[in-house]
Amino acid sequence: MSSICKHVAPEIIFGRGALSQVGESAVRLGANKVFIVSDQGVVNAGWVERVLSYLKAAGLQYEIFSSVTSNPKHTEITEGLKRYLESECDSIMAVGGGSPTDVAKSIATMATNGGVIQDFEGINKITKPLPPMLAVPTTAGAGSEVTQFAIIVDKERKLKMAIISKSLVPDIAIIDPEVLQTKSARLTAATGIDALSHAIEAYVSLAATPLTEVHSLSALRLIAQNLRESVACRTNMEAKTSMAMASLQAGIAFSNAILGAAHAMVHQVDGFLDTHHGESNACILPYVMEFNLIACPGKFKQIAEALGEDVTGLSTWAAAKKAIKAVRALVSDVGLAEGLAELGMKEEYIPSFSRNALKDACLVTNPRDADENDIAEIYRMAM
Repeated sequence: MSSICKHVAPEIIFGRGALSQVGESAVRLGANKVFIVSDQGVVNAGWVERVLSYLKAAGLQYEIFSSVTSNPKHTEITEGLKRYLESECDSIMAVGGGSPTDVAKSIATMATNGGVIQDFEGINKITKPLPPMLAVPTTAGAGSEVTQFAIIVDKERKLKMAIISKSLVPDIAIIDPEVLQTKSARLTAATGIDALSHAIEAYVSLAATPLTEVHSLSALRLIAQNLRESVACRTNMEAKTSMAMASLQAGIAFSNAILGAAHAMVHQVDGFLDTHHGESNACILPYVMEFNLIACPGKFKQIAEALGEDVTGLSTWAAAKKAIKAVRALVSDVGLAEGLAELGMKEEYIPSFSRNALKDACLVTNPRDADENDIAEIYRMAM
């Protein structure tokens, strides 16, 4: 654990009805014309139209770019940037899950820094300030609205690029749990497990601090107590609000503590197979936890307790193992895939996936050293 704690987070507006603050918030950032980045699912659910009503009431102009896909590709950034420049917008607002938010961050990056998005892969490659950014999440999982990450698929290499910079943290995050009511049960489950993986990997990260640990543990408690209920009922606002808070706290935690081997590995699966990030995490996370267990059993014991496991009278090692049991039970209860083979993974992909995972920035903060053979074996177990 570092003796010096640095913490990045945007202004956060949280709660039922918070969506009504988007117009006033954009005005405070000096916006005149807002470039809205979203996807067709969010448009069809009516949330973009709701946002537009508040922007109109604030006297703001806007342009909509909704050609964002799951696991957004670098070509979408190029298209979005062209639209942003042609429309002469002066600010950017993401309305959607992690994909629209990452696209919005990437467009903002290229709007002022030039080049191609591949130029910014890695850590701290952004040198010029970005346009004002607002983020309105419509899922409870990615946490992108408060992070210094943007994850984009390079179509040519068929892998996900991690772009990491404090410049990518939006100026304002507006989190309204009411928007979660239009999500399907499957998406609710997948995004919830994504938040779970963020909280766990941030908690055991080599870069964890007391500031990130408190957010990680709180997120884990909320997820354990509310994800099943949120999947079961779209209108359970108590569960939705708790999951929105869990996603937010897990996002703050991993934005500052970074992640680990699970995400380094999942990025390769998603980039090549175009799988949902939460589904891939559900398959890989338990096996990465098993691999990492010897590095920090005390922390895994605390994870087990946060997930509601009774560890009374158990040794640290026995209690730590219950964390993995709890994660597997949660994945099963919410109905997600429990093996990568179900998602299209094949043995022949493992060598290239393993090599690329070793280059992923998220692996740097994994609590246990891992080489190519270690990563390959985890992939095989997760099949």
